[in-house]
Amino acid sequence: MLNVPVIKPLLIVVLSGIKRLGSEGELLCPSGSFVFLSNKPTIAMRNIPSDSEYFALLIEFEYSDFECLEYRNFETNTYFQGTIEPTLEYTLKQFVEWSEFAPPQLWHVRRKEILQVMDALGFEQVRSIMRPPTLSHKIFTIITSDLANDLDAGAISSMLAMSESTLRRKLNAEGDKFQDIKDRAKLGYGLHLVQTSANPIGRIAELCGYSSQSRFTDKFKQLFNTTPTELRKTRINGSGE
Repeated sequence: MLNVPVIKPLLIVVLSGIKRLGSEGELLCPSGSFVFLSNKPTIAMRNIPSDSEYFALLIEFEYSDFECLEYRNFETNTYFQGTIEPTLEYTLKQFVEWSEFAPPQLWHVRRKEILQVMDALGFEQVRSIMRPPTLSHKIFTIITSDLANDLDAGAISSMLAMSESTLRRKLNAEGDKFQDIKDRAKLGYGLHLVQTSANPIGRIAELCGYSSQSRFTDKFKQLFNTTPTELRKTRINGSGE
């Protein structure tokens, strides 16, 4: 898959099997290791299936989580890798167990703990994995939080207290376009539903704001280099729908 949105820093902890990332599998993450992806909007990584199944724990971090660290470097790392040491493993287990009963509003406490433990274990790259949210990130967040309303550029520019022309000019300076952000937001949600639900593709297209399944499928393939149906065939159970 190409161009999977990574809007927030993402920690991928491989529990079993092998996770391969990159156009030629240059990032190899075996069981017992992790890869921490930054929130750089330009990140484009390809997930290459291996012959064996893999299971992984994914944890998204917020910008505010990184305030617990003493300092940050200004040059953001795109990613870094490492081995899951006993202390980190115990901390991750605590996060999973605690999140089962603690309200989501408190999860940031444990996320900060994970970052502090990684820093203490010598993974100093964690200090520079988070990039301050850009305008593109802010717009993506607004759209994904209210997909049902199909917000346009005028509505979002009003929310951000700027004119539509200023919004488009600033996006252009970031190398992005409003419609592209909107497509990534809608298709990113579609990607999530394809992988985690049993909804028919047509229903997923509706939930993502597309009037036709064919239009959704075309846009999905254009962004991710695979169709929703093809992606479902690669799910862990190996069965198609």
